[in-house]
Amino acid sequence: MTRLSVNINKLATLRNARGGNNPDVVRMALDIERFGAQGITVHPRPDERHIRQSDVRELKQVLTTEFNIEGYPNNDFIDLVLEVQPAQVTLVPDPPGVLTSNAGWDAKGQATLLKEVVARFKASGIRTSLFMGTEVEQIAHAADTGTDRIELYTEPYASTHHLDRAKAVAPFNVAAEQAARFKLGLNAGHDLDRANLAFFKANVPGLLEVSIGHALICDALTFGLDNTVQLYLRELR
Repeated sequence: MTRLSVNINKLATLRNARGGNNPDVVRMALDIERFGAQGITVHPRPDERHIRQSDVRELKQVLTTEFNIEGYPNNDFIDLVLEVQPAQVTLVPDPPGVLTSNAGWDAKGQATLLKEVVARFKASGIRTSLFMGTEVEQIAHAADTGTDRIELYTEPYASTHHLDRAKAVAPFNVAAEQAARFKLGLNAGHDLDRANLAFFKANVPGLLEVSIGHALICDALTFGLDNTVQLYLRELR
């Protein structure tokens, strides 16, 4: 079964909008684990507009499922990850201030940076993943960095799924085959939701994990958090 890692950034955004500690991000992360999710994802940004470094440290102390930290590998991020020692770190090519991740790595052009950072994390026993598009040449260069996995950036699939789902998923099927060719583990994330998740999972071989935040938290406003986690798990079965 493909594992579900729930990105809790939106819960932190809601908390920060009002101040205080409501909702309690750590408590809700524990609830999400209890409801059946197999992982928790956070993406701390330099401005701490949602997840804060203090959240990351506190979550590490209490989570019992896989902890995945996403982010751009500047010095502060690297130091935080090496301190916290999550199960997985997902490197994304976001410049400071960007609203959300919107592209995969240029693994060829950024090879020196990525090889150095991947080596540091792997030396500490942290599984590494690179946020990538579907270009097969770039996936080959990602493998050269020494990364354990790649996470496919799925917004292009999600934005065209309703028009022609077979056409939308085709590049991801090819990318998955390329990842398997280079013995890379395969994750995916960005704009996956209840409408497009099952078809993606059924047509992308070797999918180990999906990271879903925005859509799942939005659905929880209607269906409740416990029920929503179950709905997403059902789509992955």
